[in-house]
Amino acid sequence: MSYGNTAALQAAVYQRLASVDALMTLTGGHIYDALPAGTPPELYVTLGAEKVRDASDGSGGGAWHDFTVAVITEGAGFQAAKDAAAEVSDALVDAPLSLSRGSLVSLRFLRARARRESGGLRRIEMTFRARVSDD
Repeated sequence: MSYGNTAALQAAVYQRLASVDALMTLTGGHIYDALPAGTPPELYVTLGAEKVRDASDGSGGGAWHDFTVAVITEGAGFQAAKDAAAEVSDALVDAPLSLSRGSLVSLRFLRARARRESGGLRRIEMTFRARVSDD
């Protein structure tokens, strides 16, 4: 197993999301790896937690990466967040991501959770599973 592909996968996911015109329009271009200081925008997308486990086999090293992407809004209702979440999901499922290290074998949607948080925020957190080969 190698954890070495994780930065390459994260960068490719970020680039893919930032290349989706409809998502950029819905979020005003607010797609973050790390939320900047100051007042957050009304609607934004952020990359989140990740769990990685070994997927090495006879052909070489590899790993399963379960990672989250969250859509967060302070707007009333979930509709705008759900529209953005749909764009995220459509952009990532089976995406032909090019990694700077290793290669992507598969990328699929696992689950999502929509909830209200304190302060009137609404969050949709989606979990995706990527299989990465360390070739």
